[in-house]
Amino acid sequence: MTSKNKIALSLAFLWSFQIAVGQNDPKAVEILSEVSENYQKLNGFSATFEYAYATEDEGLIQTNTGEVTVKGEKYRLTLNDQEIFNNGNTVWTLIKSSKYKEVTINNVEEDTEELTPSNIYTIYQKGYQAELVGSDQKNGVAVHEILLTAEKKSSQFEKITLFIDKSKLDLVAWEIQDDVGGTFTYSFKDLDSNVNVMDDYFVFNTQENQDVEVIDLR
Repeated sequence: MTSKNKIALSLAFLWSFQIAVGQNDPKAVEILSEVSENYQKLNGFSATFEYAYATEDEGLIQTNTGEVTVKGEKYRLTLNDQEIFNNGNTVWTLIKSSKYKEVTINNVEEDTEELTPSNIYTIYQKGYQAELVGSDQKNGVAVHEILLTAEKKSSQFEKITLFIDKSKLDLVAWEIQDDVGGTFTYSFKDLDSNVNVMDDYFVFNTQENQDVEVIDLR
């Protein structure tokens, strides 16, 4: 697996999308609106998930598990040797390896269009064409399959497929197609939709982690 693909896999939640307004399937929008409404009612949620990356030429390249906790616009995401903290204003990207630890600090850019754990439920509102393409089964659950297509061909990820539990109207899995023929697949495993998390959980405390090199880009 190339270093480019490794970086893309670990940061797949965070890639920017430059998108325009498109035509939507009314049924798809109706389903997604209910999913988004259910999400907005939550105080927060935490989940474990499986993710994988595959290409047409090489097949399955990498598979792993991760953890995520979301509260409004805040989230904390753990992917193998990387952890991302976002408190809505600042984002800390922590890289941990056997040789070094470093955290990069950036401001959250309000004007950018990016896919994150906190806006996966509303990304369809930002210019994607939404289409209900059919039904499927995910881990024994009957799901709606909804395809989101970015209007701009220059988008890092051209298509997102959302799999929505038909009975609960919850997001259970999603797939993201990139511009080089690869597909990222994410599936929720254990999801707790009744969590009460303090805001400081979404902040990386540099004072308490003196062994971590800090790269402040704010």
